[in-house]
Amino acid sequence: MFRRTMIMAAGLAVVATFSLSACSSSTPSSSGSGTDSKPTLVIGSQAYYSSDIIAEVYAQALENAGYTVDRQFDIGQREVYLPEIQSGGIDVFPEYTGPLLQYWQPDATVTLDADVYSALKAAVPDGLRILDEAPATDQDSYVVTQDFANKWGLTTIDDLSKVTDPMTMGANAEAQTRPNGPDGLLKTYGVSVGFTPIQDGGGPLTVKALQDNQIQLAIIYTSDPSIAADNLVTLTDDKGLFLSSHVVPLVSDKVDDTAAAVLNKIDALLTPDALIAMNARSVNDQVPASTIARDWLADNNLN
Repeated sequence: MFRRTMIMAAGLAVVATFSLSACSSSTPSSSGSGTDSKPTLVIGSQAYYSSDIIAEVYAQALENAGYTVDRQFDIGQREVYLPEIQSGGIDVFPEYTGPLLQYWQPDATVTLDADVYSALKAAVPDGLRILDEAPATDQDSYVVTQDFANKWGLTTIDDLSKVTDPMTMGANAEAQTRPNGPDGLLKTYGVSVGFTPIQDGGGPLTVKALQDNQIQLAIIYTSDPSIAADNLVTLTDDKGLFLSSHVVPLVSDKVDDTAAAVLNKIDALLTPDALIAMNARSVNDQVPASTIARDWLADNNLN
């Protein structure tokens, strides 16, 4: 469902109307102690709990700095929300370096962190920019059950070539045509698999499909607490199929230097362990993203 959102830019009498494919399950739009010198910033997130949490951290920190924030969370996958960002409908979005680079440069060959970040900065379209990347990663990865790994002696993706039974990969529908989907696995490792779309971003439905042997291979983010909780095995990407993927804010030109400094300070403190811990509170304890974000900001003296 698309909804119409009005954005009032500070000091101007111009109103821009745009559509967003969103159905927010997060904290409703709220205003901070904004002043006439600070613009209203629209913050978006993917339809993924970890993205919601990071977006909420950004939103609350910017509100604490005096900005008015319009939350547009749970917009969907990259193919849906990036056109909205590029058209000027969203000002701040938590992104991931490798997958974002592959969206704009599907044939990108760099895989290491510094190279991916440098290539991404060069690939960003006019009117947008990326800020500092965080130490935290949310890397796509191929995951199997411990039983499946033990049966075939799997520790790396290359080991999948030892499997003689048919295999099916499970992931969001978009993965079927992405560089790390079945075609990428075949091209990079010579391993052929079927594909089943499971629309929960590597969540509980995907994990259950693995455990029930409906699929044998899943794409699950490395910061997902279910990997440890459900005794799953992440296969080592020994040929660099998955690009380095660090959390990074993608922002519009509407984000001024003060707002950029707020976001960069957050990302400097956002570690892999911190992201996994926040994700675990969401998945295991069902704590709302707004509470998780508020607690993390307080713990880091950013509230």
